[in-house]
Amino acid sequence: MIYTMKLLIVTVLLLLFTCACKLDPSSASNSNANANANRVVETNNAGNSEPQSACSLRAAAAPVVEGLKLGMTSDEALAQLPGSKDDADVKAGLAKPASPLGVSEFIVKADKLQPKEKYANMSHFTFGLLDGRITSINIGYQGPAYSNVDEFVTKFVKGTNLPPSDQWQAYPGMDTQLKTLTCRDFEVRVFSGGEGGNQNYVLLIDLEAKKIIKDRREKAKAQAKPTTSP
Repeated sequence: MIYTMKLLIVTVLLLLFTCACKLDPSSASNSNANANANRVVETNNAGNSEPQSACSLRAAAAPVVEGLKLGMTSDEALAQLPGSKDDADVKAGLAKPASPLGVSEFIVKADKLQPKEKYANMSHFTFGLLDGRITSINIGYQGPAYSNVDEFVTKFVKGTNLPPSDQWQAYPGMDTQLKTLTCRDFEVRVFSGGEGGNQNYVLLIDLEAKKIIKDRREKAKAQAKPTTSP
């Protein structure tokens, strides 16, 4: 009887030990699975994180193109473009009153400028202004043709503080034609396209002015909403 009881106790202990051994691998497996899952999540999150800005330059470091710079007055800009002040179309553009938001625009055609050979590969200069100060400059070119916009960007950034083309952002669907560099206070867009490069352009934008215009527009919309009587 005593022997039978001892045998029973030993059997029970062996069963318990066997069950415990079967449970341990399962627990280890779950721990590894959780660890692997955490690593996958961390990797995905790292891949989805927003990229840091490639340009921390302020307004003072915005590039000067053909002597033109954001923040100039119209007179200062025209002084850099010989022959523009006497152009009838330029005078007409400047005579137009600014919009209620303080926005205005004028265009200088390159074929009216002197000396003509200096501006032979350009088509126009379009200026956007806010409160009398230039906030955007669009320069259109007649060429040359580039196989990739990176060639144009590389040429454009020479002699400036701007980073190389590999730090510019390509526009989705137009990767080989349009690239943008967004800095702290300004943005630069460079486009390459058209027959012989006749649609090439460089666009400079004052981001602070862009924000001011947006705020004014939203404020104007809010003020225009009809008030309802209680």
